[in-house]
Amino acid sequence: MPLSRSAFHQQYHQQAQAKAAELFAHKPVLQGAWLNWVAGQLYGLKPAEYANMVRRELERLQSASHA
Repeated sequence: MPLSRSAFHQQYHQQAQAKAAELFAHKPVLQGAWLNWVAGQLYGLKPAEYANMVRRELERLQSASHA
């Protein structure tokens, strides 16, 4: 039986935050190439729901870094 959306979110939230932080840490090193690189990294994450969680965390980190 597949997990409900809320159960999936609870189970993978911390993992998604950690993955997003790991990917975001490469931004200063890759600079202008980071966006294409991170898109490729997100594309490889499965399942899609997890990839979306990581993408949302990356957006949160980006917003926080510009605040």
